[in-house]
Amino acid sequence: MATPLTDAAVLVPVFRDLDDVLRTLLVVRSDHGRHGNQLGFPGGKPEPHDADFLATALREAEEEVGLDPAAVDVLAALDPLETQQTGFRVYAYLGRVPHGTVWRLDATEIVGLLTPTVEQLGNPAARATLPFTSSHFPEGLMVEGIDVDGHVLWGMTLRLLDQLVPRLLAGEWPV
Repeated sequence: MATPLTDAAVLVPVFRDLDDVLRTLLVVRSDHGRHGNQLGFPGGKPEPHDADFLATALREAEEEVGLDPAAVDVLAALDPLETQQTGFRVYAYLGRVPHGTVWRLDATEIVGLLTPTVEQLGNPAARATLPFTSSHFPEGLMVEGIDVDGHVLWGMTLRLLDQLVPRLLAGEWPV
């Protein structure tokens, strides 16, 4: 019998920098728990008071990176994805955030932020088989991924971006 999946929700923040280049925000998770040392988007599991998965994504973004939910222009609900290594069903939401947002990290969960360009994430030449290690995967894994400033972007986050980046680059949403 398959183990039931755990629901979670993430916010995919996008913005244009001062040069009008489209970027997204990735968080670098601290090296503990199931997603230790991984790149991802702000997010987590629902709490009883969350009205829905969007509320979860916005609450988690505020808790993890200090993003005021009122500053997010939610552009789309994306198709849910399932993680292959950790047993989650993730509901993702695309949100435009203002350039110059000041981020406040929850240091117990987030150890860094990266703001790669969407074009960089969509470049097929950036793909490689890379080693990923963490306390959850101490033996290491060889994964298909993208090196983003010395961190490996892989797994569900990469699959989400594979679906989202072409649509962003095609101008599907006003960003």
